[in-house]
Order: sequence, then structure tokens, then C-alpha cells
Amino acid sequence: MDTFFKLSERGSNSATEVRAGLTTFLAMAYIIVVNPSILSAAGIPAAAAVTATCIGAGIMTIAMGVFSNRPLACASGMGINSIVAYTLCGSMGLGWQTAMAVILIEGIAILVLVLCGLREAIMDAIPVSLRHGISIGLGLFIAMIGLKDAGIIVANESTMVAIGDVTAPSFIVGIISIALSVILYSMNIKGSLLWGIIIAAIVGIPLGVTPIPSGIVAPLDFTTFGAPFQESGVSGVMGLVEVFSTPALLLFAFSLMMSDFFDTMGTAMAVAKQGNFLTKDGKVEDIRPILIVDSVAAAVGGILGASSITTFVESASGAADGGRSGLTSVVAGILFILAAFFSPIISCVPSAATCGALVFVGFLMMSDVVDIDWSDILEGFPTFMIIAGIPFTYSISNGIGLGFITYVIVAIVRGKIKEIRPLMWVAAIAFLLYFLLL
Repeated sequence: MDTFFKLSERGSNSATEVRAGLTTFLAMAYIIVVNPSILSAAGIPAAAAVTATCIGAGIMTIAMGVFSNRPLACASGMGINSIVAYTLCGSMGLGWQTAMAVILIEGIAILVLVLCGLREAIMDAIPVSLRHGISIGLGLFIAMIGLKDAGIIVANESTMVAIGDVTAPSFIVGIISIALSVILYSMNIKGSLLWGIIIAAIVGIPLGVTPIPSGIVAPLDFTTFGAPFQESGVSGVMGLVEVFSTPALLLFAFSLMMSDFFDTMGTAMAVAKQGNFLTKDGKVEDIRPILIVDSVAAAVGGILGASSITTFVESASGAADGGRSGLTSVVAGILFILAAFFSPIISCVPSAATCGALVFVGFLMMSDVVDIDWSDILEGFPTFMIIAGIPFTYSISNGIGLGFITYVIVAIVRGKIKEIRPLMWVAAIAFLLYFLLL
């Protein structure tokens, strides 16, 4: 175990990795409830969506741990699952089998790009300042997710965002989880983020935030497995055949590919920052196996009917809690598979209880801000657009796209076209097309 995962070499041990895996799992466990609730709008049976979500996340998270040996976990991506439910199956009226076929094609396309070296080459072409900006923007995004899920910040028609109801039970649990994370971390308590989640969840019981389990074991439903090869419930045509015979759907797959492509890049950098495998110039060490597994995961998500499976930014919580190897991922993956059977218990951990871990990770990721030369507009302004764009648009890929396009524009105006690497031109133009097609 120690030799395979290089635990001693990375200054870790089995106990720390197991704890970090549990922390990552709890920070991501909300997907067990949220993804099925969204996919049910597409007509997918709830029980089948739970099975697909848990099994898909478990298999691909274990694969990530074994093949990349980094503390990264995978699950059905938020955002794309909404597109599947409310756009492909909603406004476009497609069957969920066809929507999953779109996801399968998108995943295969990304895998081809990885195997050709294009995805990794684009990442290497990104200026160092923009890489720092992605890390900082992800930190703010992670913190925003935590605060939103606890109801500490809420939507507001007048100001877009506002503070939530301070007397609301979820608000109180969220604040308690933040306080616990800070206090326990300051006291150098091992597993401080995990303990913060557990204690906050227990406090949430009398407040009515943490529900009492309705049962212990839930039956598995494999209805969605092989979705792209099933006959669409709407058109009566096999999902994969319908996609290839509809050019508009192939174009839609391209749009989803752009989102997945850069979401993973940002997430890998965020987790690498916490897991100590981000180099000084902002590159993720040994990123190729990470990108390969992530690309395969997207396709597997379509095959299982779980929507696109991608690397989760919440993985940073486990890395911040000491996870340094793939053993963290293997533990989280096993827990996801077990959750398929025990979802009534696992799903009781409220998102408000994980707020503290996510906010604290956001704080830790702000350290990169000192490495940016704000006096240089070519380095500073595009970086700022990424930092602001990721949380303000609530999208990793949108924020990165705004920064890339801005970088090219500022470089042209400043007469520094030669500093723009060819693949940065490609990425900026691709993002421009992506925004126009949204």
C-alpha cells in the first residue's frame, strides 16, 4: 500500500488518506441527492438515477486514484446535469436516452483530444498569471458554493446576492461549521475539516437541518445503464442513432465539451494547490493520467445514465485535510459505491454541514494572489477577469473563457502579439464560439 501510493514519499500515511477520503466524500455527498432530483426532471426514475450517480462516481473515483495516484474524486457534474434535464430533455423535448448519447459523444471527443496531447498542450500554453487566477477564482467559487448551500448568501432581485436569514436553521449550522473548521484547524487538530462536518451535522439534528434517515438500505435500479444504446422514449429511435442523425445535437456536444474541457483544468489546479502537486509556475504534475481518466469518466457518465462525470472541485477539501495520494480517492470511491446501498443514511449529511470545509478551502486557495504582478495590465487584468468571472458567472469554464479572451485582446492592444502562444489563440477563439453558441 505504502509503495504503490507512495505514501511515505509524500509525507502521508494510511490513516490520513482514509480520513481525507471520508472528508472528500462528505463534501461531495450532496450529489447523491441533488443529481437524481435534477435528472428526474428528464424523466429518469429516481431510484435509477441514485444508482447511476453512486456507481458512476465510485468506479471513476477509484479509477482516478489508481491510475493518477492523486487525491481527486469524480461525480456527475453540476451544470451539465441541468442542461440534460432542462435543455436537452426539457425545451428541446428529447428522450433522456438521446441526451445521454450526447454526453457519451462529448466524452469520447475529449478523450481523443487528450490522447492527441492537445488538451495538455493548451494547459501548458496558459500564462503563469492566468494559472494563478484560475486557482484563486476556484477558491472563491468553492467558498461561494458552501455559503450558498448553507443559505448564508441567497439570491436577491434587487442586489442579485444578499445575506440570508440569520435565524434560519441552515444558516446557523453553516456558521457553526465555519467556526468549527477555523477553530479546529487553528488548534492543529488532525482531520479538522472532517470533524467540522460531522459535528455540524449532529448539531443540525435538533435544528431540523439534518434529517433522520427514512431507512438503512435502498434497492439498486440499473434502468439507465446503457442509456445511449436504448430506444428513446420520445422518438422511438436509439439515442446514439438520433444524435448522429441530428447535426444540431453534435454541435451541442461541442458546447458541452468546452465546458468539461476547462472545468477539469481549473479543478485539477485547485486540488493540486492543496495537495502539493502544483509546480511553482502553476503546472499540475503528471496531469496526463488525470485528464485521461476524467475524459473516460465523461463518456462513462453517459453510458450509465448519470450525466457527465467529471473531477469535482470539492476534492480540494480532502487534499486540504491531508490527502496526498490516490488512496484518498479509492476510499472516497468505495464510500460512493456503498452509498448506492445506504443512500438513506449518507444523504442525511446536509450541505450546510459541509459549508465550513468549503469556505476554509477557499481561504487557503487565496494565497496565490501575492504571486500576480498587478502593476502589469497584461498580467493583472485578464487574471482579474478569471478571478471575478468564475464566481460571478457561477461557472469555471465561463470565467476561464473571459480571462483567455481578455488576455488576447490586451496583448494585441499592447503590441505583444508575439507573447500569445498559438494554442492560446485556439483556446480564445474556441471560447468566443462557445459564448456565441450558448
